[in-house]
Amino acid sequence: MLTDRTVTGLLEAFSAADPTPGGGSAAALAGATGAALLAMVAGMPKSRTNAVAERQALGVAAAELLKLRHLLTDLIDRDASAYDLVIAAFRKPKGTDQEKAERRAAIQEATRVATEVPLETIRACVSAIREGRATATHGNSSAASDVKVGYRLLIAAAEGARDNVDINLSGLTDVALQTVIRDEVTTLMNEAAAHGRSVLAV
Repeated sequence: MLTDRTVTGLLEAFSAADPTPGGGSAAALAGATGAALLAMVAGMPKSRTNAVAERQALGVAAAELLKLRHLLTDLIDRDASAYDLVIAAFRKPKGTDQEKAERRAAIQEATRVATEVPLETIRACVSAIREGRATATHGNSSAASDVKVGYRLLIAAAEGARDNVDINLSGLTDVALQTVIRDEVTTLMNEAAAHGRSVLAV
């Protein structure tokens, strides 16, 4: 698994000529790092004013951010596996009409998975951006730059995952599914941009 490697080993895998891991896995990695940074700030012993309600809000945020970090970490490997599914589908035999039909069906299923995995990365990143509001509002002011870096990583991760969704969507023949996914992506990215502006402008 990619996530079992050292940082150096993982970077070597990204820089190798093999198609996986690629941009989708890199986006998930950036998102996991962003969520981890926000969880760190939320878990600091001192908050902005040390008020009880403030500490409680940060505690809730920290727990959710850690869950999202784990999810995004899983998505690093899941994205690479999804791409491998697509490659395997295209390599299926196509000598007979039945084989051609089975190959087309396999390609569509693999493409659907390859679309939904980065979509899940976007969802997780936007959830982390949402939960991160508590760190921006109540977190220790000395860690303000950590919050901003976390947000920038999450926004970049969501944008990168969106690129992967878009390129895979073009391979789907289900127009209704394409529309549903595009609409969800637009809603999620608008939310990410809105939260990002409010936090990064401070």
